[in-house]
Parts: sequence; structure tokens; C-alpha cells
Amino acid sequence: MNFCKCVAGALTVLLTTAFVAPLRAQHLGHNYRLKKVIPVEGRQGIAIDSNYYYVSDTKVLYKYDKEGRIVARNDRPFMHPEIANHFGDIDVYDGEIYCGIERFEYGRGYNIAISVYDAATLQWKRDLPWAPESGQVEVSGLAVDRDRNLVWMSDWVDSRYVYAYDLATGRYHSKMQCRPAPYWCQGIFIADGKMLLTADDGEAQYGIPDNIYVADVSDVPYTGLVDGEEVVKETPFSVKLDKDGKPVIRRGRVAGGAKAGRVELFREMNDFRRAGEIEGLSIDPVNDDLVVLNNRGTRIVLGMSQGPLTDEGYTGEVHELYIYEKID
Repeated sequence: MNFCKCVAGALTVLLTTAFVAPLRAQHLGHNYRLKKVIPVEGRQGIAIDSNYYYVSDTKVLYKYDKEGRIVARNDRPFMHPEIANHFGDIDVYDGEIYCGIERFEYGRGYNIAISVYDAATLQWKRDLPWAPESGQVEVSGLAVDRDRNLVWMSDWVDSRYVYAYDLATGRYHSKMQCRPAPYWCQGIFIADGKMLLTADDGEAQYGIPDNIYVADVSDVPYTGLVDGEEVVKETPFSVKLDKDGKPVIRRGRVAGGAKAGRVELFREMNDFRRAGEIEGLSIDPVNDDLVVLNNRGTRIVLGMSQGPLTDEGYTGEVHELYIYEKID
């Protein structure tokens, strides 16, 4: 073998290794410092890969470079807009964007699905089936568990539980009870076996900040759906009664079990420019930046904007990505 060719090949490998950093899995920190704030068009979710930010609005998908410039958008993302009108928080994995979609109307979700979009084109590719027997009544956020090959969904209406599906088969896997339960969970993200949950549990009217919580999801056994019975709910928080005033019982497939998950405070978001409505979050796989989407400037009733806070000078809702660098 030619010596010069061997040396040249070795130099090529060294130069490639030196100048092209390998993509790392996202890792959680303990302390973060606000680095910058980027205005965006979307108000719902944020997902990040090595080159781009993906932002979901209620009915639009956006793709941004990391300087905050729009490079693509899909403003007709729903295959069946007659039954779906709402994106929640999102995630991106292996070149695909995972989105929880539904029809949302004043505090209730219908027609829930996991829709998968191509990260390059923002076009729809396929849906994963949803199991209503799980007990989920809304989808506010979605996150891929890269280590356990699961995709999770959160529920804004009833945040006591988060729900897991098998990423390969789409089959319902299990659910975890959040103890204590965050109030109005908006977005989730998973790293290092931990789930981060954003909660719209502050009070914007009084300037009380929202929060991020964390729970261990490293061990969630499969429970699936089983034959059984359960009380039928008329609303998420009330049971349906028969003519004799007794609860109506449904027999059939039901959730086979759930894990109890301890939830702890991760970070109080007291450095937002104004307390508003916290939404999705993600961690940058390149540098471990924590990125959180927040909305401010409008009055929210049961998850829906009622117009700008004109007495504070707002003419519309402001959507911003807060980008935090990990200190330790």
C-alpha cells in the first residue's frame, strides 16, 4: 500500500473527526442561565435536531434555523381538517416530527392521534392509532423516549396521567400517574430517563410564573389493554348515571394498569418577560440548551385566547423561545 495514501487517509479521518462533532443525545442539567430569546410565529410546541428548530402553531408547522429565521412552513398540515384543528407540543426523531393532534374546543380534546411528518418537507407521512380505552381525553404534548423506544402523550384537561405507546408498533403500552399531578400540563420532553413537564399552573393575571416539573420514566412496564369494566364518564370529571341514579358501567377493553411516578419541581420560570402561558420544551442535541416556548399578551380561557391585553399595550399574542444554556 502506498505510504502517502495511508497518511492522507489518516489525516482525512483526523480532520473529519476534529471539525464534525458527533451528535449527542440530549442530557439534563441542574442549573440553567438564560442565553437569548427568539420570537417565533407558533404558539404550541418546540422540537430540535442538529440544525433546526421545529415550532408548532395551533394549525401550522414551522421550520426555523437556529438564528430564528423561517426556512419552511406547512399551513395545511391536517389530512382531515374537519375532525382535527389543533397541534400540541411536538418532538423530532430520526428525521420525523411527532405531533399530537386533535379537535380542541374550550377545555376538551376529541379525535386524538399521533401524526408523523417528514422533518425535511414538513409533510404528513402517517398516523399512529390512539387508544381511547386508556382514559386520555386530550393531547397537549408529545415526546419520544429514545432509550425505551416509546412515544408519550400528555393531557392538558386531566394531567394526572401521561400515556405511552410503542414507537415501532404503535400499540398502547402503559400510563404513568403523576404524583402530585401538575396542573394543566402543556408539553413534555424525555432525556436521561427523566420526563420534563411544563405546567400552565401560574397565574398570568397576578404575575405568578409557570413551572417545569420532572419525573423518572426509566422503568415503565408494559400493561397494555385488557378485558375488564369501568365507570363511564359523562365529562372528564363526572360519571354518567342511569335512570336509577347509578353509575353506568362499560365492559370491554380497559387500561391494564399504571405506574406511580413521583413528580418534583425542576425549574420555576420566573425569568420570562411576562408571565403568560408556558407551552412546549425541548433540549438541543448539539449543546444541551434547554429551549422553552412561552406565550404572553392575551387573556386565556380554558386554553383559548380571548384577545390582547390592550391595557398593557399588547395588540396581539407574543410567542417566544427562551433558550437556556446548561451551567451544570
